[in-house]
Amino acid sequence: MHPDLRRRLGALMVLLLLATVLTPAQQPFGIIMPTGFFPNLEAYLESLRAQAGIPGMSAAVIQDGQVVWERGFGFQNVAARIRATPDTPYIVGDVSATLAAVLLLQCVEERRLSLDEPVGAYGLGFPEPGVTLRKVLSHTSTDSFVFSPERFAQIATAIEVCAPQPYAKSVAHRLLNRLAMKDSVPGINLGTAGANIPEDLFDPAELERYRRVVDRLAIPYKVDSRGRVTATPIPSSPLSAAGGLVSTVRDLARFEAAVDSALLEPSVDSSLLLRPETLAVAWSPVAVRDGAAAPMGLGWFVQPHRAGRLVWSFGLVPNAYSSLVLKLPERRLTFILLANSDGLSAPFQLGSGDVTRSLFATFFLKLAS
Repeated sequence: MHPDLRRRLGALMVLLLLATVLTPAQQPFGIIMPTGFFPNLEAYLESLRAQAGIPGMSAAVIQDGQVVWERGFGFQNVAARIRATPDTPYIVGDVSATLAAVLLLQCVEERRLSLDEPVGAYGLGFPEPGVTLRKVLSHTSTDSFVFSPERFAQIATAIEVCAPQPYAKSVAHRLLNRLAMKDSVPGINLGTAGANIPEDLFDPAELERYRRVVDRLAIPYKVDSRGRVTATPIPSSPLSAAGGLVSTVRDLARFEAAVDSALLEPSVDSSLLLRPETLAVAWSPVAVRDGAAAPMGLGWFVQPHRAGRLVWSFGLVPNAYSSLVLKLPERRLTFILLANSDGLSAPFQLGSGDVTRSLFATFFLKLAS
């Protein structure tokens, strides 16, 4: 982060944290009325967005599986003055990995894959011996935690072994369509006119819907140290297990609520995506070689906090897009942010495994605590 921007954000953080002290009594989130919580959240997010120079941002909060608040901030297209909304599509970057984790863990539940089988059995290749799917999911394939989306991306090959079809089709049919994520696209290439797409991979109506979504995609921007924005080319990378999904906060809210369904009535077989016992393992830190806990479970970051266990993911597409999904499982609470610059993630080194480096996360946790 540029030193001037860091100082401005730091000063803003002090002011806003003081403001929360002066706000009427901060009760546990479940009984905070919208008149107390959400106006503060909106004001803080707008201030942070402006200070970070983020052109456009969309946000949502989910509690008990329901969207209880959503909002757009700034512009999805600065030149055309088109405002960001909760249904503005963005490329979500590494947040795509949580969809891959769900698909792979479903295969484990069906006993088509094993978390502890050497990955060579599924067509993955790593130079280190003894690498397993558990290690790849937790970014510990080197026997220590190293956040590596490039290595994680290989799990798409294992998913294609489990479900013998292209990975993008599994994402579309097993997640996006099932959860009615109608404004999501499994890879920007599928929404691009003239793209070379294998015949019969998707029907024409689906491809036309994808094109309409991509036509509304938030324009990506680079932001310099003075806060000046410059439009950048839309990344053309296809979907992988580690990136490339196009989505909105409303659609991601559907996915997150479906994941959380295992928490709502854990004694009842009502979970939509993963069994409660699978989710419990996925959201527990993985031990590494020296016995210490990595800041990762199986596809999600996991860390302790005074507000309760934090389960989270982030996305970073340099000079283009960024994203943050922060969950407090014990409170059945999820916070989603998407932006059309890298300002949600790039300044905070989130790949180290500490979400409290993010001012956006810190303010939400302050309000929710």
